[in-house]
Amino acid sequence: MSKIPFPAWQRPHWQPSNEEVLLQFYVFGKFQPGRAPSLDYGSEGLPEGIELTSHSHSALRAWEGYPLRGSLGRMFKDDAPEAYRHAVDAPEVLVVRGRLPDSGDTGYLRDTLGVLAALLDVGGVAILDPQTLSLHDADGWRRQFVVRDGAPIRNHLLILRDAEEQKGRYWVHTRGMRKFGRPDISIRNVPEADSDNAGMLCERLVELEALGARFSDGQELEVEGMTFRATLGGGLEDPEFNNTFVEFRWPE
Repeated sequence: MSKIPFPAWQRPHWQPSNEEVLLQFYVFGKFQPGRAPSLDYGSEGLPEGIELTSHSHSALRAWEGYPLRGSLGRMFKDDAPEAYRHAVDAPEVLVVRGRLPDSGDTGYLRDTLGVLAALLDVGGVAILDPQTLSLHDADGWRRQFVVRDGAPIRNHLLILRDAEEQKGRYWVHTRGMRKFGRPDISIRNVPEADSDNAGMLCERLVELEALGARFSDGQELEVEGMTFRATLGGGLEDPEFNNTFVEFRWPE
């Protein structure tokens, strides 16, 4: 297939912050020796602060954070059985992980994605992204991310809908904004009939954040005649997000 370079989005709304970018991926396969051809994808290699470590799969299975066992492994097996089989059968695992300071563009993400794409060219069979709870086989990952002019920001994130305790109300929220050094979005108290609208609002807000915007505590947003007020919370140890978050409540 022809190689498509990844873009580095400029961040026209960027405001400096103390947030950190955190990237983490597992690449399963049997890898050829030598440097992966990341230049084919516009990447000169992993950015400073992001490391690649190589593990035998049998050794990684003993690790406490091994992602293919327990409830998480069962979810991957149910949601992506073909990719799960490829991943489980692979003899080697490369872990790509690190933290970076907040940045005015996303060259770090372009370079990291270029390395991941190149690793698929030299023996990778599956990529797992624990931040978005996603597992792709090689072809599926390419379809999602090796896209001319760049995959939409939405492809890099997960938007979820969960039932709230109050009957007929839902919680719409995201995972994955640590890739952009920004909080995830949480919208509470969403009526079932407004779930799609809440999902579209999530998309708009995460795109603003990915392009550099920040929300302040108590900030008001006017959206189609409704007023939303931002509440900041969370942290890397937060069990729902593993990230900070900006929360809004759907007006009654």
